[in-house]
Amino acid sequence: MVPGPKIKRSFEPFLRKTFKLESVRVLFVKLSSIGDIVHTLPALAAARERKPGLHISWVVDRRYAEVLRGDPLLDELIELDTRGLGDRSVRELVSAIRAQAGGLRRGGYDVAIDLQGLIKSAAVARISGARRRWGFSRRTLREPAARVFFNSTVDIPDRTHVIRKNLMLAGAALGFDPQVERPEFPIATTEAHRSEAAALLTRVGGRYAILNPAGGWVTKLWHAEKYGELADRIWDELGIVPLVSVGPGEDELADRLLAASKSGRAIAVRPSLKGFYELARHAAVYVGGDTGPTHLAVAAGAPVVGIFGPTEWWRNGSLDPDDICVERTDIGCRIDCHRRTCDKWICMDITPDTVFTAVKQRLVS
Repeated sequence: MVPGPKIKRSFEPFLRKTFKLESVRVLFVKLSSIGDIVHTLPALAAARERKPGLHISWVVDRRYAEVLRGDPLLDELIELDTRGLGDRSVRELVSAIRAQAGGLRRGGYDVAIDLQGLIKSAAVARISGARRRWGFSRRTLREPAARVFFNSTVDIPDRTHVIRKNLMLAGAALGFDPQVERPEFPIATTEAHRSEAAALLTRVGGRYAILNPAGGWVTKLWHAEKYGELADRIWDELGIVPLVSVGPGEDELADRLLAASKSGRAIAVRPSLKGFYELARHAAVYVGGDTGPTHLAVAAGAPVVGIFGPTEWWRNGSLDPDDICVERTDIGCRIDCHRRTCDKWICMDITPDTVFTAVKQRLVS
């Protein structure tokens, strides 16, 4: 059983009155990025299932909105441009958000839930005009100064997975039990996305593994050349075709991987976001670091082998007990690391043999 959150509420009579209404208007605030949004989807699914009368809107940075577009669980998707807002003063930040979110205050929201924990996301919750503004406690906020925008908070127990953290906050704000046996990830795809994946798979002709050498931080990257060696072993010893999935600006990583692969059987693919999701749904196994496609693969139900370095599997990884994390546990510098640059960078010094052993284990689990 996951420990429960500590809740600090104010204006409790208002909450009791609000939740007697036929349709409470709720605003989810999760601006970025792909992985963080995916980690918030189970909270949306639980809220919709357990409080079916809610009217739910979601505010997102338009750069990451694709994962939410067409979601049948949302009544409204509000897209903002938040690039560059992190370098402004609080006053400038609020002014910039107001300038492009004029309709936000007209939404008539009863409750706003900041599931991001940044000053800019908390400012969006405040600008919405919602009388109840929920967020994480100062101790568990990514930017503690965001606390000034909330009037109700939740203190999350230490070492809580981010999916469960989001469920706890949404459950406290909306009055439902946040415990779920298996998180649900409502991602809407179309026939075009399924056709895109099917067209890519005409080049495969059998079982395939997805290898993703990219990552948001350089310190999260397992070496592309090692992915190349892994691709060869997946083909030579397992007969599974390795698909190398990359996104915009990641061609150099794919080229290095393909150059290191001697079998010539690795195939580079560049699917759309939801085309990738459809690919992952049918993959024999997925291998990648702590990055958006990995979290999409988890959401798609792919068997996952994660390669984690400066971040933690217990916080960001898969909740499926069969999925596997390959990580260095023999070094002390990984504790509370989260470095985007490093003069050591030994946490990702993991052999292809170690990862291949995990792949074989995941295939039979």
